[in-house]
Amino acid sequence: MRVLLVEDDKFMAQMIAALLTKKEFAVTTVHDGDAAIEAMESYHFDAVLLDLRLKETSGLDVLATAREMGVKYPILILSGDMDTNTKVRALSAGADDYVTKPFKIEELSARIMAVVRRVNGHVSTCLEIGPLRIDLEQKQVLAHDAPVNLTRKEYEVLEALVLRSGRTLRKDTILSLLYGGMDEPNPKIIDVFVCKLRKKLSEALGGNCPIQTVYGLGYTFRA
Repeated sequence: MRVLLVEDDKFMAQMIAALLTKKEFAVTTVHDGDAAIEAMESYHFDAVLLDLRLKETSGLDVLATAREMGVKYPILILSGDMDTNTKVRALSAGADDYVTKPFKIEELSARIMAVVRRVNGHVSTCLEIGPLRIDLEQKQVLAHDAPVNLTRKEYEVLEALVLRSGRTLRKDTILSLLYGGMDEPNPKIIDVFVCKLRKKLSEALGGNCPIQTVYGLGYTFRA
């Protein structure tokens, strides 16, 4: 999953990003509100981690602007402010969760995954689609109870599509979710990943593959 971390304390940002990376999140970090808005305008994320006390633009203002822009993916507030009124204001303004500092990375990781699943209509960390089973926590894929060996990028493409099952994802959207603007390759690489992913899934599922091409638009996952 790709997350945008908005944290003006650069040491704190570096520490959180490193810990999330160990949990296999792909993290893009910015340090102010303007950069956060620019990133959300330019790239796609699974979730945003937003500090409330930014130096120039407040986190609440960033939150409000993001929702006005039409950002629909979850935004989690990270804050040392435990005041109930602050939490209520943030949640009322469109935040999907409120995590108080200090926190354990295991809790933050679990909250990110839970809110991303919830926003996309899933409850369990293990998604079962017919004979296909996808463990979002362990990053494992099984077909008819046998493991499907995917590369990291192939898995990330599958995860992006499955979490948005039934919706069409453009190639530039998938590219953004995989790379988040960091050293992005040519968008044609998505066709390569999808081709290899389809072949592996088709072999594992007896010739059936739930990934479909929506010509002129992108790809979709249909059970």
